[in-house]
Amino acid sequence: MSSIRALAEELSARGNDSLRRLFLARPDLIMPGVPDFAALAARACARVSLQRALEGLTKPELEVLEALVLTTNEDEGRSGSAVELRHAVGNATLGTLETILANLSQLALLYRADPPDTIHSASGSRRRYYQPVARVREVLGSYPAGLGRPYTDLATTSSVFAERAARIVNANAALQPEGQQQPVEHHIAAAYALERWAALPEALDGAPPRTAEVLAKFAHWPVGAVPHAAARIRPGKKTDNPIDWLLTHGLLVPLDDEHVELPRAAGLALRGGRIVPDLAMSPPPAALSTTTAALRRNAALGAIGDVLRTVSALAVEAAERPIETLRSGGVGTREMRRLTAALRTDADAAVFALELAAAAKVLSLDPDTSTWRATGAEAWLALSRPEQWLVLATVWLDTPRVASLAMSGEGGDQLAPLSGEGQRSDAPTVRRRILEVAAALSHESAQANGRVPVVDAESVRVRIDWLQPRLARRLRGLLDTVLVEAALLGFTGSGALTGVGEAVLRDDFDAARASLAELLPAGVEKVLLQADLTAVAPGYLDPVLARRLALLADPEGRGPATIYRFSAASLRRALDAGEDAASIHAFLTEHASTAVPQPLAYLIDDTAARHGRIRVGRAGSFIASDDEAALAGVLADPAARQLGLTQIAPTVLVSNASAQEVAGVLRELGLSPAVDASLDPVVRLRRAAGGATLPVPAPRAPVPDQEAVEAQLAILRTQSPVGPAGDEAAPAMGIETLQKAIRLKRAVRLSIVDALGNSSIEELRPVSISAGRVRVFDPERETERVLSVHRIIDVELA
Repeated sequence: MSSIRALAEELSARGNDSLRRLFLARPDLIMPGVPDFAALAARACARVSLQRALEGLTKPELEVLEALVLTTNEDEGRSGSAVELRHAVGNATLGTLETILANLSQLALLYRADPPDTIHSASGSRRRYYQPVARVREVLGSYPAGLGRPYTDLATTSSVFAERAARIVNANAALQPEGQQQPVEHHIAAAYALERWAALPEALDGAPPRTAEVLAKFAHWPVGAVPHAAARIRPGKKTDNPIDWLLTHGLLVPLDDEHVELPRAAGLALRGGRIVPDLAMSPPPAALSTTTAALRRNAALGAIGDVLRTVSALAVEAAERPIETLRSGGVGTREMRRLTAALRTDADAAVFALELAAAAKVLSLDPDTSTWRATGAEAWLALSRPEQWLVLATVWLDTPRVASLAMSGEGGDQLAPLSGEGQRSDAPTVRRRILEVAAALSHESAQANGRVPVVDAESVRVRIDWLQPRLARRLRGLLDTVLVEAALLGFTGSGALTGVGEAVLRDDFDAARASLAELLPAGVEKVLLQADLTAVAPGYLDPVLARRLALLADPEGRGPATIYRFSAASLRRALDAGEDAASIHAFLTEHASTAVPQPLAYLIDDTAARHGRIRVGRAGSFIASDDEAALAGVLADPAARQLGLTQIAPTVLVSNASAQEVAGVLRELGLSPAVDASLDPVVRLRRAAGGATLPVPAPRAPVPDQEAVEAQLAILRTQSPVGPAGDEAAPAMGIETLQKAIRLKRAVRLSIVDALGNSSIEELRPVSISAGRVRVFDPERETERVLSVHRIIDVELA
């Protein structure tokens, strides 16, 4: 029976609670929904779905699954149970193996099967026998459990070994079967002889010294690099080189001229006959160093304050001068140097702030000018500091962008910030998983003496290798970068996970807000004015106050206590922006903790007295009208603000926009302007500046949600448990039948539809299948053909 059909029958016999657990563990099975159990089973056997499911298995679960794959064979009707696996898995009890097999079956990675023919019916009925579902062997790869392939497979895939297999057996008397009178001539017969001999304990008798050391290098992976491997096989000749001896005696098989493989029989003998020498049911303990809670708090508080200050300063800077991009995308080195100087921070912090601001929609890309503009600056600066940090924390967890790829690294091959290459589609999943493991390690090593555990990259890597070994390679690729960014954002402090970071990780935003309100000091609204024309902010200024003060004076240094220096140039900047002496005096009097020093007061009055005697401005067009009331109405209308209007006389307005733009807006206001024909006829379009909506921190919805699960159950229960295969299941079952025919070298009866819609039935022998095409041998014409899988509407073994 097809494994997809068998799995469909088993799924239909399950209770609703079991199906709910399956859907929660493998949500992709019902996203989108399936029409029947056959389609559900086909989707559970799909390659992509199996890859996701295997990535969620722990190390002992994966090892038991690999052991079952190596000890069973669906084509031969050889299934497996905990009893058979106990001999293949070391340090495992029957109860442990039964539990793991039941969990794998619950995940639809195994299905219940009949006992092998060699098992007595009475004893077999008391055990649970399983088979892996279709394509599990394919997804696990060529080397499950780190063991090589059998000699018979190597003899058919390696032409180098096939040519020399018979010579190796005939040249070594120990390899020849008892009673063998004639020399072995066929490579398959030689492969069987090597299979029997390599499994014997005495196979290494007579091996040169250090042979065991060479074999130990293949203990966890069967493939290695050996230069000129094929030329080192010398049947009948003695050698003291361990690698040459292993190749000559067939214990290492050359794949090509540079690589060798340790066959499965030799690998099992190296492990004492066990597929899994030692089943580790518990993860290795983590030996973590510790730090004080105060140091963690101070480090996290400093990081949070720095990132909030930098993003706020970036919003102000981008509002005044949009950030230029390269023609190839991303922000160039020269622009980053300007931003780093303007933000008064280091390059890595500037890159991180830039990526966060873009992810949080504080900045957005203007496609017309290819610049990043601060469209969300006003909304950002209006938020409280706890809300600002929550916005950054949540978007960082869920963004596919990896800011560290654009930071300075040892390799010197960092990308440009905000470039298209700085994305990793799996970054959100990897980021959350790494922090979840760090949180688990922190709880395990928690101490009651006021000290907190420091989670290092190596400890996280070791734990992930046990929790999700199939996912570990992807996690290791971003492990260091995630921890670096977590420290910059305040998820960790002095290497220890913070309470506020853990609260955000579990979507407890109320607890995060309460913790941040206690941690973050309130923004100060008073500054200390000094006689040397400086103002000292003793803490983090309120964003609105900081923006106004930065207009009047130039910030110096960085950190919580910022120094602002007043000068004639900085005051002229404020006067150009619309300030006057009275408003500046009023602002400083309101927000100064002491009286305004006399030197500063004199500087303000003197600069304001000399300012504006000659005014220089820019105008793209003008509006002239004898109707002063109409001009006053235009000037006061909010829809005309985008024109940048300024009244220079009772009957004249000037605008920064072109004449065509001005005329278009005036027509929208119901007026009938006349454009001077002598003006530049080119029309310049400009988008109206609009504010962006910042993302709101909210708990993630469960995937799939309960409503979707119940709806899927209702659909499945209305279908026949063992009906004919539908449109989704039929192709998968047909491909499974073709793959089985290829393994068994049997012919199949195919129903094929041509391009005109005509169907025909042919008996062909499939040779291989890949990329939606199947290569077949036609025995009548004695030729090979290639068929498209989508033109095959029915398959059955001949």
